[in-house]
Amino acid sequence: MPLPKAELHLHIEGTLEPELAFELAARNGVALPYADTDELRKAYQFEDLQSFLNLYYELMAVLRTERDFEDLANAYLARAAAQGVRHAEIFFDPQAHLARGVGMGTVVDGLWRALGGSEAEHGISTRLILCFLRDESAESALETLEAAKPYLDRITGVGLDSAEVGHPPVKFREVYEAAAALGLRRVAHAGEEGPPEYITEALDVLGVERVDHGLRCMEDPALVERLVRERIPLTLCPLSNVRLRTVDVLADHPLPAMLDAGLLCTVNSDDPAYFGGYAGDNFDAVGVALGLGEERLRELARNSFVASFLEDDEERRARYLAEVDAYTF
Repeated sequence: MPLPKAELHLHIEGTLEPELAFELAARNGVALPYADTDELRKAYQFEDLQSFLNLYYELMAVLRTERDFEDLANAYLARAAAQGVRHAEIFFDPQAHLARGVGMGTVVDGLWRALGGSEAEHGISTRLILCFLRDESAESALETLEAAKPYLDRITGVGLDSAEVGHPPVKFREVYEAAAALGLRRVAHAGEEGPPEYITEALDVLGVERVDHGLRCMEDPALVERLVRERIPLTLCPLSNVRLRTVDVLADHPLPAMLDAGLLCTVNSDDPAYFGGYAGDNFDAVGVALGLGEERLRELARNSFVASFLEDDEERRARYLAEVDAYTF
């Protein structure tokens, strides 16, 4: 039985495995520019964030119906459950679907067909986080939040993802203020390829409660001190960092130094179909490559539940933390 953990940085569109992509393409009459799953899997080699995003958006064309989104989410949840995930806070990218003529209701209702029964079916509690694409306009983000209003009973928070460089957090000040007014939790990708200043801006301008990635905080000692003092969680994605060349090899990852500095780090999979591993795979990989002992891995698992948006169910959080504490390696 794997170590119990929460996954807090997971793009549901990034769980689209080649086999499911071809299955959905056939179902929906979408022609993929790849001969078979082997050829498509070979395309999962990336030079940087943008080269990944190009394929990520291209493959979304196969997602058309509620059933497609339900199948996508169920496939992820089954894999996550097998790797010890007990709670998942799942990102989705509505703008990428709206641009293709797929409505907000189709996406949310489809995902919820899986998430609504996830605890009974997979033993995983879930939250849904709507992400804005930072390479789209601020106006588009506001329109997306407006379109999401009928579905806020199923959406816990908002996030900010896609191409980071050249798209500072301040661009999205207005939509984050609107989200806060609606009572939504706030997170944002910052400090992956962008500079440490983007992390500070996400905290000060967007009011984020959690920083997605954030590994470049280590370049700014004063920022590290602040993150430790304010207990701001960081959702790190080690295998993703290697695949996208943010870190050359996993053995060079700053995770141990970040933990030593007192940062509230968590380990997650990001876009696991593309980056070579789900949550448990990331835990296993950092354990081996970085020489993390059992108690360090237990600390990471505890952190994941501490950092979860479970304020509405502290009894559940306590139960998950007890599972981690009782775990025998």
